[in-house]
Amino acid sequence: MEDEIRVLVVEDDENVRVGVEQAVALAGYPVAAYESASEALSQVAPGAPLVVVSDLKMPGMDGMQLLAGVLEIDPQIPVVLISGHADISTAVGAMQVGAYDFIEKPFSSDHIAGRVARAVEKRRLTLEVQGLRAALDNWQGIEALVLGKSPAMAEVRKKILRLAGTSVSVLITGETGTGKELIARSLHDFGGRRDRHFVALNCGGLPEQIFESELFGHEAGAFTGAIKKRVGKVEWADGGTLFLDEIETMPVSLQIKMLRVLQERVVERLGANEPIPVDCRVVAASKADLAELSADGRFRADLLYRLNVAQIELPPLRERREDVPLLFEHFVLAAARKFEQPAPIVSASQVSELMTHQWPGNVRELQNVADRFVLGLTGDTLLGASGGGSGAGGKTGTLAQQLAYFERMLIEDMLRRHNGSVADASVELGMPKKTLYHKLRQLKIVARDAQSEGGETTGNE
Repeated sequence: MEDEIRVLVVEDDENVRVGVEQAVALAGYPVAAYESASEALSQVAPGAPLVVVSDLKMPGMDGMQLLAGVLEIDPQIPVVLISGHADISTAVGAMQVGAYDFIEKPFSSDHIAGRVARAVEKRRLTLEVQGLRAALDNWQGIEALVLGKSPAMAEVRKKILRLAGTSVSVLITGETGTGKELIARSLHDFGGRRDRHFVALNCGGLPEQIFESELFGHEAGAFTGAIKKRVGKVEWADGGTLFLDEIETMPVSLQIKMLRVLQERVVERLGANEPIPVDCRVVAASKADLAELSADGRFRADLLYRLNVAQIELPPLRERREDVPLLFEHFVLAAARKFEQPAPIVSASQVSELMTHQWPGNVRELQNVADRFVLGLTGDTLLGASGGGSGAGGKTGTLAQQLAYFERMLIEDMLRRHNGSVADASVELGMPKKTLYHKLRQLKIVARDAQSEGGETTGNE
C-alpha cells in the first residue's frame, strides 16, 4: 500500500483533542484533529487510508452519528470511540453495530497510542487485501493463470505467449511443486490447439507394460487382460497437447518409441502393425537435469534434443518471495470458494511468516497452507503447527474436519495422477466407482471425465 494510514481525531474538548493528537503524532502516525464530527466526516471516502478516533458525546453530530456516517461510506474503516464511564453501555452498543474499539476516560498517552496502532494495522491489512483482490479480479489472460509480479515470472509469461501459438516441443524445468503443469496448460490454452484435448501423463511410478499401454494404447488381446481396444494418450492428444510430467522417469525402451512419435508423427498401438498418424504438441516437464542424465546414459540425448527445442525454467518460490502474498491470497480465495467458507484475512505476523519461510514444497506447499488456513486448521502461526506447512493437520479443527480435508487431498491427487479418470482413480484407491462418485459429490470435487454416477469415462477407451 503506497499511502500512509492517517488518523482523524474528533474531540470538542480542546485539551483532550490536543493530548490525543500529540500522543498519536509521537507514535509516528500522520494525524489531523477536528472539533466537529461533520467536518471530519467530509474527509472520509471509500477506500481511504484512514482511522477515526472520536469522542462519543459531542454537540451537533455525536460519535454514534459519526460512526454511522463512516460505516455507510466504508464499513471497513476502523472507528475508535472515546467514552466516559457513564457512557460505557452506549460504547458497547456501538461495538455491536460496527465500531472497532472504545477507550474509557481517563486514559494515558501510551494506552491510546496502543489502541490506535492496532486500528492502523487493521486498516493497513484490509487495504492490502483489497488491493490484492482487485489485482486478481482485474488480471486477464496469461497473468490470471501464471500469477506473480516478480521479474522471473514476467519472463515466464513472455515465453508462454511467444511459444503458445507455435507447435514446437517445450521442456519445462523446475523443482517439485513449482507449477509445471499449469505452465503446460497455459501453453495449450493460449495457442491454436485450445479447442482440442490437453492430455497429461505422469511418467513416474508406472510399470513399463502399463506405461506403454497408457502412452501408445493397445488392441484387444494384445496381452493378458487386454479385453478391448484402448486409445493411448498420444493418440488421444491428436490435434491438441500431450503433457509428459516427470519425463526423466520414462524407461529408456519407451524413450526410443517416443522419439519415433516426435520424428515421424505416427504411433502404433500394442498388438497392432498399422501406424496411426498423430499431430500433437509435446510439452515435457522435469525436476532433474536431463543433460546430466543424458551424459550418464540414463536419458537419450536424441530425445532430449527433440524435447528441448524451447525451454521454460520455473524458479523456486524462495527466489521470488515478492510473489508470495499475491499467490497466497489467490489460493485463499480459491479455497474459500471450494470449501464454501469465508475468506479470512492474514495478520501482519502471518504475512511475515509466509515471506520468511523457505517453501521447500514451493507453490504446492503454499496452496496447502492456504487450504488449511481457510478450513481453520491453523492457529495464529500458519506454519508452526505442521512443521513448516507441508505436514498433516494443524492443532485446531475437529477430527471430522481434518479427516475430510485429507480425504479431499488424497482423492484430488489421485485424479490428477490419472488425468481426471474416475475409473482409474477408483482402482488405485481400492474403492468402487459408485462410492467414489458419491464422495466426489459430497466433497464437491469435479472430475473432468465424469459423465454421470456410475457412467463411463472418456478419453481412454
